[in-house]
Amino acid sequence: MRLKSLHIIGYKSFAKKTDLVFNTPITSIVGPNGSGKSNVVEAFRFVLGEQSLRSMRGKKGEDMIFNGGCDLSKSNRASVKIVFDNRLLEENGEFNRLFNTHTFDEVTIERAVNRDGTNEYSINGNSVRLRDIIELLAEANIGSSGHHIISQGEADRLLSSSNKDRKEMIEEALGLKLYQYRKEESQKRLVKTNEHMKEVESLRRELAPHIRFLKKQIEKIEKAREIRNELKNLYKEYFAYEKVFLDSEKNDIKESCVDPERELSSLDSKLTEVKKILAQNQTSTEFTNELFTLEGELKNIRFNKETLSREIGRFEGEINYINKNIDKRKLELENKENVDIKVSFFEIKNLINKIKTVLSDIKSGVYKDESEIKEVSSDLINDCETYVKSKHNESESIDFEPDFIEIDRIKLLITNIEDDIQALNNKEINVLDKYTDTKNKIESFKNENVEAEKDLLKIMSRQHEIQSELDKLKVRENFYTERNQEYENEMMEATALIGVEAIRFTDVEAHDFDKQKQYDRKHQVDKFKIRLEELGGAGDESVVKEYNDVNERDEFLLKEMEDLTKSMQDLEQLITEVVAQINTLFDDGVKKINLQFSTFFKQMFGGGEARLVITEEKKRKKRITDIDDDEDMEESEDESETKEYGIDVFVSLPHKKLKGLSMLSGGERALTSIALLFAMSQVNPPPFIILDETDAALDEANSRRYGDMIELLSKHSELILVTHNRETMSRAGVLYGVTMGSVGYSQLLSIGFEEASLNAK
Repeated sequence: MRLKSLHIIGYKSFAKKTDLVFNTPITSIVGPNGSGKSNVVEAFRFVLGEQSLRSMRGKKGEDMIFNGGCDLSKSNRASVKIVFDNRLLEENGEFNRLFNTHTFDEVTIERAVNRDGTNEYSINGNSVRLRDIIELLAEANIGSSGHHIISQGEADRLLSSSNKDRKEMIEEALGLKLYQYRKEESQKRLVKTNEHMKEVESLRRELAPHIRFLKKQIEKIEKAREIRNELKNLYKEYFAYEKVFLDSEKNDIKESCVDPERELSSLDSKLTEVKKILAQNQTSTEFTNELFTLEGELKNIRFNKETLSREIGRFEGEINYINKNIDKRKLELENKENVDIKVSFFEIKNLINKIKTVLSDIKSGVYKDESEIKEVSSDLINDCETYVKSKHNESESIDFEPDFIEIDRIKLLITNIEDDIQALNNKEINVLDKYTDTKNKIESFKNENVEAEKDLLKIMSRQHEIQSELDKLKVRENFYTERNQEYENEMMEATALIGVEAIRFTDVEAHDFDKQKQYDRKHQVDKFKIRLEELGGAGDESVVKEYNDVNERDEFLLKEMEDLTKSMQDLEQLITEVVAQINTLFDDGVKKINLQFSTFFKQMFGGGEARLVITEEKKRKKRITDIDDDEDMEESEDESETKEYGIDVFVSLPHKKLKGLSMLSGGERALTSIALLFAMSQVNPPPFIILDETDAALDEANSRRYGDMIELLSKHSELILVTHNRETMSRAGVLYGVTMGSVGYSQLLSIGFEEASLNAK
């Protein structure tokens, strides 16, 4: 069994999921009128890609969707899924799949429609186009015209159709739909190719005037090219000699600058040394100022020493006074014979001796700072006076303790004076040493400055001379720079006008430079530049490029026309071959159908004769042709005769002289159409055939003959029968009953073979 199952969800009256499994050669679907059994047939049409809503009793897509019932709301989507067994099965000694383009053992086709009318198609769960489904079904001899789905009215349609339409139905039954599709696709491609060819021809017509114009421009360009070649040679010679001159001038300037620059650099070094010597003149001035400062310091030191000497005199006077008092006190002390006073007297005597020593140090210059000497002297004098007075009082009171205190203080003052005098002496020695050293340096600087000033004048004079030479060379260098810049600009201009070939002059031999000849070369270059500009200059190259592009475009279009012509020839050849193949298969198929048709017809009517006859009708058709005359395309109309073929049905009933379809009764037409349909199905049997109440008009005897025929037919195709005929029911292996009742949607019941036979009886 190739057809495995059908699954319906939300399609028309089938609100809930309904599954029909086909595992017997004959399956019968029964039910009262209005129960929805015909919706099962329409579900088959729907899933197999039927696009005519009218054939499915609808006006728009949402008519295919369950619209609600007593207890169920309307559905938003309807889907039908059909499952085929695609395993390798042996047929006529060969193993084949139902769909050879698919290697899956099971192929599932599904179609769904939404409330907005959009359809969705899928194969094995993968979204596809309707075209993909049609091509797939064509492999299994299942066409869109539905010759495998036959209703009571459609059975008669085969007889009532025009010869042309009948021919198309028979072609589809013969499996020629795929070939017809290839032919139609090739014809469409041929039409598109022809349209494309006309577009290409139109483009060539548009390009032709422009090409002629560009050809005239090319003549001017050729002249410009000749001038450009001559100018290129002139440029190369001119640039070669200009390069010789510039290189020579550059080297000469460079060499001329070497010695002066070297000497100038040497003079700069010497000048730096001389300036260093002269810079020391400032240092000599600093030494002179320092000498004056040292002289001032010596004067101050000596003045301080004189001041200290005078102070020493004063101290000596005080000392004498103290000695006199001491002597006086001594006498008093001696008279009193006071041992303590004697001791004090001797200490005072010692203090006086020390004062004398300090005074002697002042005279020798130990204290050099005047302020220090004054301070020490003043303190010493005051202390001595105080001491004398205190001792005088003490002597009167014969109290020697204050004398001892005063003596200690005078000792301290004397020590300070000694330190100050010694510092002045040391300072005087240092100043004298600095003074002598500075004076010697000043004398040395004076001698060096005289020679340095002479060298400075000589160096600056020579620098001026050399700089004058370098300035002259700088003028030459500026001239060289300007001319070299002009040379580079001319090379850039030459490159723009001619190209890089104009500045590649290595092959030109240029040795001796002649100024006049170079001027003449420049004049020639300018003259040819003017001639080139008059002809359009460098812009001509863009015209050449445009011409080449346009010409290349025209050649491409010409090549495309040749390719299109070849494609048209190939397509025409392919169409011819496909048509020939269709005709051959059609002729052979009609012969096979006639054999089966005659057999089934005789079985139905107990004799008689029936056959298909190929008809031919001539028709006139207008044809548009193209005329090519001097590159101008024109169109003309022509009339041609075409032949249109069809199929007519010839029947002859036994024991009657009736030989036309129009003379048959309703029952006879039904039997004839059934015989023809069965005959058609035997040539290229589809995997299944659906017969929708095709037995309604048959009496009991013809029903048995009909039953015998469907059993014979079921050996090649699965049969799905929608019937009220008990005889037909008895031939089914499975009986599906469709009911609706009060629930408002179709329901399905399944009955096995034995039970089906009992029900049929």
